[in-house]
Amino acid sequence: MTTTISSPCIRVCFVDGSADICVGCGRTLPEIARWGRMTEDERLAIMATLPDRMRAKGFEPQSPASSSSSST
Repeated sequence: MTTTISSPCIRVCFVDGSADICVGCGRTLPEIARWGRMTEDERLAIMATLPDRMRAKGFEPQSPASSSSSST
């Protein structure tokens, strides 16, 4: 049985050193590292903050192709 988890990943994985976030999804390295161990509620709460976080850091948020992904 495979469980899918919500993910903002758009497969543009590059962490901007000055912004300390992934330019594709807006997550920090600690969030990315913990993502699979978070509860769904924790993931959704973080995902709700990502568009504003990205704009505040000077990046344009993009929507993932699907709100669920299998591993990130």
